[in-house]
Amino acid sequence: MDIKKIFENNRNWIAKKLQSDANYFEKLSDGQTPEFLYIGCSDSRVSAEDLMGLEPGKVFVHRNIANMVPNTDLNSMSVINYAVTSLKVNHIVVCGHYGCGGVLAAMQQADLGILNPWLRNIRDVYRIHRDELDAIENQDEKYKRLVELNVQEQCINVIKTAEVQRANRQRNLKVYGWVFDIHTGKLIDLKIDVDAIFKEITKIYKIAD
Repeated sequence: MDIKKIFENNRNWIAKKLQSDANYFEKLSDGQTPEFLYIGCSDSRVSAEDLMGLEPGKVFVHRNIANMVPNTDLNSMSVINYAVTSLKVNHIVVCGHYGCGGVLAAMQQADLGILNPWLRNIRDVYRIHRDELDAIENQDEKYKRLVELNVQEQCINVIKTAEVQRANRQRNLKVYGWVFDIHTGKLIDLKIDVDAIFKEITKIYKIAD
């Protein structure tokens, strides 16, 4: 794509927005009050606002390879801290997607250089759930299930944080695990029992009153 086309698209987008609402950008510049923190994959085919059908200002977005939330990753931890303590979001979504290249790479026995430490987190998910995954003979189904289990484990990593534990007790902040089916466009709620996880997590990871 010609870079000039991007700026042409931008001008057209501005005109379209102003045509529907002359004060659109004035309102946009007033600040953000998102209800959601969305943690998703950097995959260029997966756009948070489009998936959720929400306008700018409604979703605070963090994306990385394979929608990971490593507790030692200052980027992820800073996003969660700011979203929960400053923006006061009430919902945190971890959203994976079928066809995730990061999850597929983690399933391969290959040296991927700088990606190795990052993908090791996904391989840890496989290790934790190895009995279930090894029992799945169909490779495509195993791949899909690892995508789902990775979302579940990243939800657990979110719940381990002090900010989220505190906000859950103080204002009933909720955490959700979803998967985007890239073949159908559907969002799938994995229906993870987050309340049960909160109870289990706080037996070991409780770090906030």
